[in-house]
Amino acid sequence: MTQHNLLEDWLAQEREQNARFDAGPGAGVARPEQVAGLGGLELMQAMLAGQLPYPPIARTLDFLLIEAEDGRAVFQGTPGPAHLNPMGGIHGGWYATLLDSAMGCAVHTKMPAGRGYTTAELSVNLVRAIGPKAPRIRAEGKVVHAGRQLATAEGRLYGPDGTLYAHGTTTCLVFERTAR
Repeated sequence: MTQHNLLEDWLAQEREQNARFDAGPGAGVARPEQVAGLGGLELMQAMLAGQLPYPPIARTLDFLLIEAEDGRAVFQGTPGPAHLNPMGGIHGGWYATLLDSAMGCAVHTKMPAGRGYTTAELSVNLVRAIGPKAPRIRAEGKVVHAGRQLATAEGRLYGPDGTLYAHGTTTCLVFERTAR
């Protein structure tokens, strides 16, 4: 598949996902009764289906969840002027937030009902500046280990031509969730 065709596929998938999000409850945080009894993968799939709110940061930083399966999550972002640092490049925090989201949500897919997680450590290596040739960027997170107290994941940030922009790892603290 050519880079142009892959980008077209990414854009089509983005339009379809945005339509599901727009038809659903919108941005926000799910209420406890909405997620009671759901495992992490079920919750992520309900969000993808537009049945649960998606996180408000997705609109703030112009990215969205595209895929979630057991031990894996993919986000897609649109780098733009709102994400520039003072030197005119895409801010490293944008790279880090996409990777943190993808790796964290990959960990989330491994959580049984009643269990949660939080990022305890995040390491991001920026290897290349995101330039105008990358109208969309994907962050893919994959679980390396999911235990009772800790989970680890790795992630990659790449463009439709396969260019690697950053990679990272996370360690997440796993815990029992309490009702809010």
